[in-house]
Amino acid sequence: MSCAQTIADYALRSIGIGERLLPKSDITLCEQVVLIGSGMIWNVYFGALAVIAGFFFATALAVAKAGHNRWLATPAQWFIFLFRGTPLFIQFFFAYEAFVLLPKLGVDINLGFGTITAETRWLTKAWAGALFVLFLNTSAYSAEIFYGALRAVPQGDVEAADAYGMGGFARFRRIIWPTLLRLAWPSYTNEAIFLFHATTLVFFSSFPAWRQKGDALYYANYLAEKTFNPFISYPIAAGYFILLTLVIIFAFSLVNRRLNRHVAPEKRTRLKFRPQLIR
Repeated sequence: MSCAQTIADYALRSIGIGERLLPKSDITLCEQVVLIGSGMIWNVYFGALAVIAGFFFATALAVAKAGHNRWLATPAQWFIFLFRGTPLFIQFFFAYEAFVLLPKLGVDINLGFGTITAETRWLTKAWAGALFVLFLNTSAYSAEIFYGALRAVPQGDVEAADAYGMGGFARFRRIIWPTLLRLAWPSYTNEAIFLFHATTLVFFSSFPAWRQKGDALYYANYLAEKTFNPFISYPIAAGYFILLTLVIIFAFSLVNRRLNRHVAPEKRTRLKFRPQLIR
């Protein structure tokens, strides 16, 4: 089989398009590269959606934690503490077991004129359940980053906005939030990179890969078992994540440049990748 045919058969294998059966013998290097690359679709899916949704939720958590309303500040503080204080791996297992119990217990929704039972089995699938856990986890870490940046917003900027007649949401949208993002963006970039790396934990969690539609590590593990050589498939997966990291750094650097466009070049914050060895 030519490499072009392999790409046609397996490039979209992880989302159910292409050849259904996986190769079991005489596995070529091209097949390994294509299959693991196909699995990266799921890693990008998990990471991208979790980062996008978590960004807005983290902003709300940071504002709530920094606010004076204890009915909002206290839940936000405990949420951040809980998800930052427990390992992501345990969060995966706990969430899966909770989602498995939901269909057994039943989730009834009272509509006033009647009661319906909500379908919850889809939460036990990796595409939904694992994504939800990653969303909550990155929201907690990002909220703490945004909270620190919010506390570091120069008071003079806020006072100037008050003197100008700004108040409430207008002051937050035009003064506080842009400054918050500018201060937090380098650290937030590292959090986004780590989250994409953390998507590999989905393979080790209890969330199943439906019909062999797994992520990059799922195919890397499968190929390592079939070829009895982990020194090919796993480095290929690592290479894909290196490329993904470079793409993230490039994309976030463009945003960072936009956020700092009014700052003198010598005073602009620069992105620095600082990998976290322990979550």
